[in-house]
Amino acid sequence: MAVSAGAGAGSRFGFTTGQVIQEFLYDDDVDPGVREAVEEATGNELVDEDYDDVCDGTLIWWRADDGGQEELTDLLVDAQSNLDDGGGLIWVLTPKPGREGHVRPADIEDAARTAGMQATSATAAAPGWSGIRIATRRRGH
Repeated sequence: MAVSAGAGAGSRFGFTTGQVIQEFLYDDDVDPGVREAVEEATGNELVDEDYDDVCDGTLIWWRADDGGQEELTDLLVDAQSNLDDGGGLIWVLTPKPGREGHVRPADIEDAARTAGMQATSATAAAPGWSGIRIATRRRGH
């Protein structure tokens, strides 16, 4: 039996009731407890990367074999363009150190900086995943 992210995980990410959260790079290795907690916190199912309307936040499941810093930078820019007024919460989730697919936090921070964003905080998202919050800039600011 998989260990879940635990109660309150969705709100720990800063997501609230009514928000639409877009998910990128979903695969069979993601933590279902994180997904369920976010859906419970928002009251909405996660939307996939093909969603073509504005959203309020983003979860990106990022592993070493998903690409390098340049690819992550591009994905962050794409994710930000889908956010309402260009602002909102972006979380990059990566396997914890010592697990297959781990990405160094410094690599995520560099990608965010290159995209004109900033890594602001980190959390243990789930037993096998770490999360880094990326702050976006609102359009017109």
